[in-house]
Amino acid sequence: MTLASATRRPATRTPDTGGRRRPVDHGAWFLVLPALIPILVLSVGPLLYGIALAFTDAQSGRTAPTQWTGALNFQDLLHDTLFWDSFRIGLLWAVGVTVPQFLLALGLALLLNQDLRLRPLARALAIIPWAMPEVVVGIMWRLVYNPDAGILNETLRDLGLGDGRDWLSGLGTALPAVIVVGVWAGMPQTTVALLAGLQNTPRELHEAAAMDGAGAWRRFLTVTWPALRPIALAITALNFIWKSEDRAYRSLRPADPLIHRGGVGNEWERT
Repeated sequence: MTLASATRRPATRTPDTGGRRRPVDHGAWFLVLPALIPILVLSVGPLLYGIALAFTDAQSGRTAPTQWTGALNFQDLLHDTLFWDSFRIGLLWAVGVTVPQFLLALGLALLLNQDLRLRPLARALAIIPWAMPEVVVGIMWRLVYNPDAGILNETLRDLGLGDGRDWLSGLGTALPAVIVVGVWAGMPQTTVALLAGLQNTPRELHEAAAMDGAGAWRRFLTVTWPALRPIALAITALNFIWKSEDRAYRSLRPADPLIHRGGVGNEWERT
């Protein structure tokens, strides 16, 4: 008997169940039910009920009996210009926030992953916009965009670039203005996710690539990006979904009659 055969472990045999299924552990369902029931009642149930109402003549605040209308509501929706305007603006909002937010967050994550002085303080400061309530964010940025004494207009006046303007009075300037707010407010969350992926990338891979003569850009393409790709795809998809249904930018809506001038109301309603 050789040493290899003496130390070889015997092959394990799987138990023969005779083609029968394993018994289901019903006790596991009792552990899942406390979390499953609220999801079914508060999320799945209203979702299915809302889908069913879409095929009726139900209206908000109306208690009269509803009647089945089939796809009539969807046919009317396809010919509604307000719907298509809202869809276009919503798409511009979601894409306009998601893409710059990811690019800026990627650059910030790469910077915070370096061995910098006061790096813990910089990381703490980077997540402040994420921790701020939406109401505070809305008030702060409305002060920035204030047409009379806003920081933005005062800076433009000091630089001799004009007398400033009312940034929230028209859709042409209001939409880019709120996109800036959306990027600023949501960038910390994306930065944290990408920074976590960077910290999980083994440093040995970067050192091996550097020894092979790869520069910073080459190491990013061959080492950093392949490790970040799953996280980048996931956080980008989530950001696009969240921004598609996000209404936080409504906190900047010029609802004040002193600011709500001209035909801006209809343009804001489309958002």
